[in-house]
Amino acid sequence: MSLEQRIEELAAEPDVSKIRKSARDAVVALLDELEFGRVRSAMRDADGTWRAVPWVKRGILLGFRVGEIEDMSLQTSRIHFPFFDKDVFPLQEFEIDNGVRLVPGGSAVRRGAYISPGVVCMPPMYVNVGAYVGAGTMIDSHALVGSCAQIGERVHLSAAAQVGGVLEPINARPVVIEDDVLVGGNCGVYEGTVVRRKAVLAAGVVLTRGTPVFDLERERVIRGSADAPLEIPEGAVVVPGARAVKSEWGAGNGLSLQTPVIVKYRDDKTDVATSLEAWLR
Repeated sequence: MSLEQRIEELAAEPDVSKIRKSARDAVVALLDELEFGRVRSAMRDADGTWRAVPWVKRGILLGFRVGEIEDMSLQTSRIHFPFFDKDVFPLQEFEIDNGVRLVPGGSAVRRGAYISPGVVCMPPMYVNVGAYVGAGTMIDSHALVGSCAQIGERVHLSAAAQVGGVLEPINARPVVIEDDVLVGGNCGVYEGTVVRRKAVLAAGVVLTRGTPVFDLERERVIRGSADAPLEIPEGAVVVPGARAVKSEWGAGNGLSLQTPVIVKYRDDKTDVATSLEAWLR
């Protein structure tokens, strides 16, 4: 029986007491596969569509069902760090052979996340279960990679960037940041948003499924829907903007709403830092 079949069968059993040992074994095997990158919680189809892998997410959720709260506290001669969590999901252990640069200072990667060789983790940052982080990516200080989020290669997640996670519902799409994307400081990317390769999010951009994105270059408005995520196009340079409130009272009080604005598209000659500075001025 394949791991997928085992997970599906065990997850369907409502009485945890009947399956606790076999379920824990299956979940540990799944977490190992996720950490080696042999299994992923989301996949990209040939047409570029990202979709969740339901059985993997069921396996992660099964781990929470069968896990037991354990004292994971760290103790030194002078300092005590109290931690209490499900024993199936401890912190992931790294060795020098993993090729990950894990800078001292309080970062944490949870069991079941894939961190590729060449990734740089600046403290304090956090990567949750089911996430995938590609080679050459930097996760800067105070950045979050949420559960099942997919981060490509050579991505820069700047300080305090938040990439949202999702475990339920099972079929919910993950947040995806594709290759060579720059995510500026204090950005937030949530609710299954897909940021296509080589896009740039200037500091402070917030993206959700319900966020309209105004494209100045191509004169259109990009939106997500109930059936499709918000997608930032390849190479788009996005900065924080504002749009006027149209109601009489709102207009009378000079109110506006935050909205992301695409100001240009990158090409091989684009100096990203210079372009952003010029627009933000």
